[in-house]
Amino acid sequence: MSPVPSIPLIPSREDVVRMARNTTDITGQLLDTAGNITRIAVNTFDPRDGSGAEVLRVLRETTAELAEASASPQAQEAFYRIVDTLTRLGTSGAPLAVHPVSEPAQALLAALGDSLLPILDAVEPAVEEAAVALGELVEATSPLLPAAAGVAAGAVLALTPVVRAAADVLRSSSPELRRIADALTAALAPLLPLQVALAERAAAAGAGVVRAGLPPLADLTEAAAAAMTAARPLLIASEELLVSGLEQLQPVLLAGASRAGRVARAAAVRVSAAVSPAAERGVVVAVTPV
Repeated sequence: MSPVPSIPLIPSREDVVRMARNTTDITGQLLDTAGNITRIAVNTFDPRDGSGAEVLRVLRETTAELAEASASPQAQEAFYRIVDTLTRLGTSGAPLAVHPVSEPAQALLAALGDSLLPILDAVEPAVEEAAVALGELVEATSPLLPAAAGVAAGAVLALTPVVRAAADVLRSSSPELRRIADALTAALAPLLPLQVALAERAAAAGAGVVRAGLPPLADLTEAAAAAMTAARPLLIASEELLVSGLEQLQPVLLAGASRAGRVARAAAVRVSAAVSPAAERGVVVAVTPV
């Protein structure tokens, strides 16, 4: 016998009232949002306070400038080059997408992505801290950036003739380059199967070495970690001793630097007085530190 279907429960009056109240509240919120959007649009394009006319004027001027700029021969030539480049990329990339090599490449990329995700999650805080520190460094060295940019621009300008001359030489030597490529291909093609066999043997041997070396390495790592844990109090004590020594040496270093500065200033004053035009000729002034 087939099971008797259960009769659905009829919602109670409280459930109906609660659903109706929720529906009314959501409808009211939607109407309030639509009213706010309408009010913003009206206030933006209202011609009475001048903002609407100003917005429309700016839009018309921007549209006219864009149309004028895009109609220039330079813009049309740039658009043509962009479309031609994209067409070439699509034409050259379409065979690669259906090539048999693309399947193992896609599998390799997927495996690398799955393996790298935990690593990226682990290094994300460090990368964020490094990015913040790098931003602060760039902000601190911002006065030097114009000079560095000028030096880089000068270097690029100086290398441009060399690159152009190299391009001309390579362009004129295209037959010789083709002969070199053909000779290398003919010489290396017979070696590829041997290299593949050697690579397989090396991979098998390397896997055996790694498989045999991982247990001792794990034991060594655990022993090193235990030793570091045991020596942690000693390291902390030595660091505290070093920091306290630096703190005690700081006044001595500051006093020595101040003393050296005073001596240098006094010596500079005496040397300036000795070589001034008002000094008599033939007078030798001895400079002694204070």
